[in-house]
Amino acid sequence: MAQLTAEGGTSEHAIRLGIPAKAEASNLGPLQDLIGTWHGNNGWELIAVPDPQGEFRVIARPVLEVLTFSAIGSAVPNRGIPDDMFIYGLLYETRISDAETQEPLHLENGMWLNLGDQAGDLPIARQASIPHGDVFLALGTATTIDGPPTIPNEDANPILDSPVPGYTEGAGKYSHPPIGNVPPALDFTHWTASLQEAIEGIDIAKTVEFSLSTESAGGIVNIPFVDAQANATSFTCTFWLETIAGPAGEEVMQLQYMQQTNIEFLKQRDGKLIIWPHVNSNTLRKQ
Repeated sequence: MAQLTAEGGTSEHAIRLGIPAKAEASNLGPLQDLIGTWHGNNGWELIAVPDPQGEFRVIARPVLEVLTFSAIGSAVPNRGIPDDMFIYGLLYETRISDAETQEPLHLENGMWLNLGDQAGDLPIARQASIPHGDVFLALGTATTIDGPPTIPNEDANPILDSPVPGYTEGAGKYSHPPIGNVPPALDFTHWTASLQEAIEGIDIAKTVEFSLSTESAGGIVNIPFVDAQANATSFTCTFWLETIAGPAGEEVMQLQYMQQTNIEFLKQRDGKLIIWPHVNSNTLRKQ
């Protein structure tokens, strides 16, 4: 039989050719059911951006999203002593647009990785590249539970120690009206409400919860302009991969997520930074 890898090469003792789909799925572990194309039309985003007047403005709008995952196809070896690490993972791309104007808003590509047992308490990784000039690595866990997820109430108000005249009313309370296509029922103190409403009355048999953060040994790197104007300092996300039981015994796959990027803006008059949560959420179905 012909030798599959070159003697003395970087792939020696590790065959890096594609493997059968069933074997690939088992190595992907909790990531395997993400493979495919997902469509979502129940999402929205909230973001603050610098304003020429010297403060900042807030935009909130409903969004549409197409999210695709595909398997890398073979193990990726990290050489080490005494043992190598073999990583299996997915390539992904998401495209997000304004639900009313169809304006493209966000493009992102990257990978989700199953790091395996050698990663310890943080076996799942998400790494991403965003064309604003940002890249991040978030690490975390995957947990499988019976039944539906428990989606928490989340607050998207700014994080600050003192009021900002014209923008806040009391410490941490937002009152300045946002611009953009604001959903009628939008509540800044409960921005995950649409996720909770989307699963009311649905028979969810199983949920895989992915919880990741850049504060768990990961990180964010931005171009200097972003650092100076709207510095993204931390990122967290939770994804719920849900198996829905249909009336005829069929299964439908649903994916929900919430994610938050904390952005540092111009210093307040007292010299402290104001931190705005840039939040996104959506409910998607596999096509």
